[in-house]
Amino acid sequence: MSEMVWQVNRLPWPTAWEQLFGRAGALHLEIGFGGGHYLVDLAARLPESNIAGVEISNPSIRRAAQKIKAQQLANVRLMYGDARSLLWGCCAPASLDGVYVNFPDPWPKASHVRRRLINDDFLHLLATRMKPGARLEIATDHPDYQPWIAEHMVRTIHFESTTGAVFVTEDLDRPRTKYERQALEAGVVCHYYKYQRNDIFAENLFPTPEEMPMPHTILNVPLNAADIRQDFAPSQGSYDGINVRLIEMYESTLQEGLLVEAYVQEEPQAQRVGLVLQPRGDDEWMVAAHEIGFPRATEGIHAAVRHLSEWLVSLHPDAVWVLDNLKEL
Repeated sequence: MSEMVWQVNRLPWPTAWEQLFGRAGALHLEIGFGGGHYLVDLAARLPESNIAGVEISNPSIRRAAQKIKAQQLANVRLMYGDARSLLWGCCAPASLDGVYVNFPDPWPKASHVRRRLINDDFLHLLATRMKPGARLEIATDHPDYQPWIAEHMVRTIHFESTTGAVFVTEDLDRPRTKYERQALEAGVVCHYYKYQRNDIFAENLFPTPEEMPMPHTILNVPLNAADIRQDFAPSQGSYDGINVRLIEMYESTLQEGLLVEAYVQEEPQAQRVGLVLQPRGDDEWMVAAHEIGFPRATEGIHAAVRHLSEWLVSLHPDAVWVLDNLKEL
């Protein structure tokens, strides 16, 4: 990707934003910038600030990048990935000067409400990452999401309204996004939540995650690759809040060895990676993370290697766990 666009799961924990932008400056973040209209306007209005936008849509990334290049805005960086992962892993405590959430997905079905971005946990995460006095602005046009956001903003102790009201239904100072214009033209009332971070302490329940050495184990298992693959079945395990799923096993056609597709669910970043079982002679096998999927050496990847290794030694009564560098979980 270009220097304008970065993948959240490749950024350092925490990210040195001044190095990423090539200069010092106040840091503002728009979450879910869509076509980039608001983001571009924000960058133009705050030329001395560093403006980051995070999105999970590749087409939105491309459209926003085109607008930024057309206006020759050098103070914008686009992040492809999950906003929660970006905030938790990449943003140090008290590093943000402003956060903007424009028309987030309302997840209107009752069974999907838990997926809504705005909730108590997310607001607490924001409170740990924002400076006192930093702006938090949220906009929605959805009639069911509006009271939900209002309820959570009233409940939080870490943000205070800058208008004296829980929300306003008109904000003439802001640029109109595409979805906002469509809503207004259809006669829908938009709700704007204009807040700022106060100076009430927010306990940091989201410590910057630790990157560790890449995990591996050495096992003595008197089985060949064909025997191991024959015994494989999808499985899952849980390790102190980390969920690991072993999905499929593949056997190399060029050399003896096996590759396992794994999915690791942990905070702040889920990973789909490859785990390799590599023979080392005399019934010895090494289990390690493969470079497929560009795994980040987290507790979750250590848990995945442990789960696969435990399964492998369970296949034979004479199997021996020789050594490992795994983190105790």
